[in-house]
This record gives sequence, C-alpha cells and structure tokens, in this order.
Amino acid sequence: MAPRRPAELYRAPFPLYTVRLHPRRALAITAGGGGAAKTGIRNGVHFLQLEQIGGQLSASLLHSHDTETRATMTMALADDIIAAGQDADCHILRFSLQAPEARRGSDGRNGSGEKGPRRRKGPSPMGQGDMQSQSSEVTVESLHSVRTDFSPDALQKAVRFNADCSLLVTGGADGFLRLWEFPSMKKTLEFKAHDGEIEDIALGPDNKVVTAGRDFQCCVWQQDQLVTGLRWNENLPGIPDKAYRYQACRFGAVEDNAGALRLYTVQVPHKRERRPPPCYLTKWDGKSFLPLLTRPCGTEVVSCLSISDSGTFLGLGTVTGSVAIHIAFSLQRLYYVKEAHGIVVTDVAFVPESRRGRELLAGNEAALLSVAVDSRCKLHLLPSRRSLPVWLLLLLCAGLIVAAILLLQLAFPGFL
Repeated sequence: MAPRRPAELYRAPFPLYTVRLHPRRALAITAGGGGAAKTGIRNGVHFLQLEQIGGQLSASLLHSHDTETRATMTMALADDIIAAGQDADCHILRFSLQAPEARRGSDGRNGSGEKGPRRRKGPSPMGQGDMQSQSSEVTVESLHSVRTDFSPDALQKAVRFNADCSLLVTGGADGFLRLWEFPSMKKTLEFKAHDGEIEDIALGPDNKVVTAGRDFQCCVWQQDQLVTGLRWNENLPGIPDKAYRYQACRFGAVEDNAGALRLYTVQVPHKRERRPPPCYLTKWDGKSFLPLLTRPCGTEVVSCLSISDSGTFLGLGTVTGSVAIHIAFSLQRLYYVKEAHGIVVTDVAFVPESRRGRELLAGNEAALLSVAVDSRCKLHLLPSRRSLPVWLLLLLCAGLIVAAILLLQLAFPGFL
C-alpha cells in the first residue's frame, strides 16, 4: 500500500533551504529567505517547538530570528550553537530557551518590563501566525562571522562540526576547504580541494574529511593531504568516469557494531537526457573506503541526503520534490512519496533517536522532516515494521513439521 501524503508540519513566509533537529530537545530549526533582492521576501531562522497533540506530531513557532538581507542556505548544529552559511560568510549563533513562566515577574511581565508571551493552545502550520507571542522564549546571540568563500559568485555550500565540536569545516563555490578551530573561529587550514564547487562535506574518524565536488571527484583528506579518491564505478565498467558526479556524502553508524562507521554517497547524472538514467547510492567501508554496495535509487535527481542516528535509514530528497527513505543495510527503498513538495527538496533530517525523540515518534520506526523552496516543512512517518516473536516462529515450525508427519501417515499407512 502506498504511503499517505505527508502532513504539512509548518509553512514559513519565505523559501526554506535547511532544517536541523536538536538532539536533546523537541526543537526543529529551519532557515531560508529571499536573499538580498528587494522582493519583500524576508530572511530568517525559525525555531519550532515539536510536540504530540492528539496522537499527531505538530510544530508551533517559538521564535523568528531575522537575518536581515542574508538567506541561510546551509546550517550545522552543535548543541545550542548554530553555524549558518549566509552568502560568502559563516555566522555563528548561540541560542537559549527559557520557559515563559521563568521570565515573568510577579506582575505578569518579563525582566525587561514587557509582557511575557502567551502560550498557544494548539499548533498553527503557518509561519506568520502568532509569531511575536512566542518570541521571548528563545534568545539568539551572534558570536562570530567569518568569510568562508572568495569566488566571484561567493557562496558557502557546506558546513560541518566534528564529533567533539572542536573543529568546524566549511566548503564553498571556490573549491577551497577551510578548517576552523571552534569556538575561537581561528582558521587553522585552507587548501584547494576541488576544481569547482564543493557540494558536500562529511567528517569521519580521526577528523578525516570527505568532500564531494562538482569536478566528478569525491576525496578523503587528512589535514591537507589526500588519503584517497573514491571510485564508486570501479566495479561497474559500463559507466564512464564523467557520466556521473557526486552530489552528497554522509557518515553513518552501523547497527549492533559500536564505533563502526559507513560512508554513504549519492551519484547523479552529469548531463540530463531525454530518458533520464538512474541515480545511485553507494555504501563504503568507513576505514578502508572501499565500496561495499551500490544500488540505483530512481531516475529523479537526488538533491539532499540524511542518515538516522542509528544508521538504519537514509533519507533522500529530489529536485522534483519527491522524498524517499531507504534502509541502510541493503539500500532498498522502504518509503516513497512522489512530488511531496511542488519544487526542489533542499534538505531532509531525521527526528533524533534520543529519549525525547522517541517520545515524538509515538511508536513509528522513524520520522523524516523535509523542507523545500515551496516554504513548507513536511513530515514523513515510517510505521514500525511488524515482526513475529521468535518463540511464535518456532511454534509455527514445529506445528508444520507435525502436520507434515500426520499427512504422510494418512497417505502412507504404516509410514511410522
């Protein structure tokens, strides 16, 4: 049975380009905007409170942070720190949440003498409704701003924190990889990683950095030294080297194997054809960087990739607005909604598998949020796959064996 159309969790007053979920709080952060063009479309970062209401996951706007003339295109989250890619710069923001009751004085006013926010009784899917009533629950502070791209059409295209948040890595349209000490934001390394734009970055063990570029290369770096270049089509001789380029790369955990990692990459056709060729997903060993499995993942061009906390599921968005969830073990597709959005899906993110995240899942095996240029954030639920207990399977097997023996006895008297 085909999945139901995804629920519209939230609608912003501007195009959405990125979404992240807080690992410990029921909080989604999404951002975008109309850029510097004087079209009247705003730019901002929206903080959404996630909660179960009537058995359904809902989102309500807590706070809207104005980013002036800069649209946030990429974002990385480290606890309460946001690294936001805006044009050629990376802006470091720190946010804090406080319950409205804690901010009010005995006269019902907050510490600044203004009236405290009124809590909404129910969620609203619209980004513009009741925006100011929740704004005092979140405060946002700008810590740093550094330039991360120096090309003529400067744009930061990727940003990642390492595991202990001591390092921030950025990549952009000029093909340079830049490493920043965090939280001081002192640049520690800068080198040309690709001839052209860097599409994506992944940070792995020992601070190895994987970069996917538009120059058909996907490279593994240790500092500024090239460790290896990936060859996804090495065992697929029918596919020329420059027929596909790397679109995305992510490290993911391995179920039931603590400490192990897998690298996942997405390859998309370099040229569009009348009969579109398939895109491909490849799973790599996280230490040797040898390909383990490659499978086609449909003819719609993939635009973004996300991996669940446990490494069980991969989430994909496409340029035609479709959303899919694949199982990481076999790369087979479990969930697919064609044109869930009316235009390109710009980012996808799984609900964390923390204690708070499991409460939001409410019995579902996974939940994926997708955002797009159509200003919508949509919710994709993967119901728990039903499985029989081992004892019941053994009982059924024993019953089948007994039934087979009885049938043989009836057909051939004296068989036993």
